[in-house]
Amino acid sequence: MKDSNRSIWSWAFYDWANSAFATTVMAGFFPVFFKSYWSLGTSVQQSTFYLGLANSAASILVAASAPILGAIADRGGLKKGLLIFFAYLGCIMTGGLWFIQSGQWVMAVIFYITATVGFSGANIFYDSLLPSVASAKKIDFTSSLGFGLGYIGGGLLFLVNVVMYLKPELFGIPDGAVAIRIAFISVAIWWALFSIPIMLFVEEPELQETVPLRHAVSAGFIQLRQTFRKVRHLKVVGMFLIAYWLYIDGVDTIIRMAVDYGSSIGFPAESLITALLLVQFIAFPATLLFNLFGKRIGVKQALLTAIAAYTGIAVLGYFMVSTWHFYALASAIGLFQGGIQALSRSFYTRLIPEAQAAEFFGFFNLLGKFAAVIGPVLMGTITVISGSNRLGILSITILFIAGALVLTRVDEQEGKRNLVAYERELDL
Repeated sequence: MKDSNRSIWSWAFYDWANSAFATTVMAGFFPVFFKSYWSLGTSVQQSTFYLGLANSAASILVAASAPILGAIADRGGLKKGLLIFFAYLGCIMTGGLWFIQSGQWVMAVIFYITATVGFSGANIFYDSLLPSVASAKKIDFTSSLGFGLGYIGGGLLFLVNVVMYLKPELFGIPDGAVAIRIAFISVAIWWALFSIPIMLFVEEPELQETVPLRHAVSAGFIQLRQTFRKVRHLKVVGMFLIAYWLYIDGVDTIIRMAVDYGSSIGFPAESLITALLLVQFIAFPATLLFNLFGKRIGVKQALLTAIAAYTGIAVLGYFMVSTWHFYALASAIGLFQGGIQALSRSFYTRLIPEAQAAEFFGFFNLLGKFAAVIGPVLMGTITVISGSNRLGILSITILFIAGALVLTRVDEQEGKRNLVAYERELDL
């Protein structure tokens, strides 16, 4: 039932589940372990380039399949089923990182790419369930609640894993390397366990007509072409997607590459991991407060504020020389990271037809993941060409500035009028 507390909290709790991967694996221990263990013997610039390629390859796979998967889910009534399939694919491949030995960076990349595909693919269907869980009145709160719970859940497990890494003797673990490998196992279990509420208590949206999977696949390809036409028809949706594509690229790149960058310019792993913990526990209240900030000044203005803040963070990152600088910038990221993600999702939801939510969120994730192709490669390429990791992080400002310029041209009221007209045409 829409706006049911049980369904809202069960939906939001999936963020608690999968954020363990985003924090412990994607942002935290994988970059550290990749540089110091799996890519042992390569230069810091070369390992940054490899990590950028790994993130980009995962993004390409998800981006290429996202619209088709979304269309299939809309036609086949498979949103929950596909969410669980991709989530458990991510769980299995994350746990599999335990078995990869020192120097086996190619195998590490393959397992990481597949786990990231599971994580990102499940998010397509998780996002598409939002309009069926919450009404327009509660959608901003529900979206922010999801991100907020994600920061707390992911942060709590990350805290345990960090203590294991820094003080392995307290857990009877021989060294930090083994502690990190155990952390990957803990993420797989956490993610699988806390995915259960969305399986049990969030209903698959009812469809007037469902079709078998094999027919849904062919219909999905047909619908993909139609979706391109719909996005062109709903011009405000198209404009917002371009803006989102640009600015979320910078956000995702900072999330995935910040630890690698800090390590490359000489900060100790312990300080980098501590800074990530700081992000998690600042981000939880900040995400909910940013929702209130968006209500006060408007969601679009709140997004522009967050983009401006991220631009400043990237510029200041160029000048970092002390560990406390990294802590300060981590705190700033915590203030805006959840807010920009949550309000982007809820803003987009206002502009699209509810009955075709998975299809349109396929495009939303398509552009978001193609953006994550550009950012890590841009940063890695600039780093290798210039020999400077600092110029690599500075290059990300281009994406924030371009995204802000496009977002200023997005008119929410015009978008709502276009949506009303479009839905009237559907009824006809």
